[in-house]
Amino acid sequence: MSQSVHGHDVMHMMLELGGQFTRDSLKSAIETRFGADTRFHTCSAEDMTAEQLIDFLQAKGKFVASDAGFNTREEHICQH
Repeated sequence: MSQSVHGHDVMHMMLELGGQFTRDSLKSAIETRFGADTRFHTCSAEDMTAEQLIDFLQAKGKFVASDAGFNTREEHICQH
């Protein structure tokens, strides 16, 4: 059985790594850090793949776009 990681952990990883991400580079970073078979959950969704989590976070407005890609901000991570 694969583990489930909270989306907050992915967003904290993005801040820790810094720089800008593309969908592909974020997926690669997620798989490197957490494993290719890891599933993800948030406060309102569960059992997501890395790609599904990226889509979910993007739809929720958790990413900050720039000309070079996107990242996130600390204030976009709910604190609970």
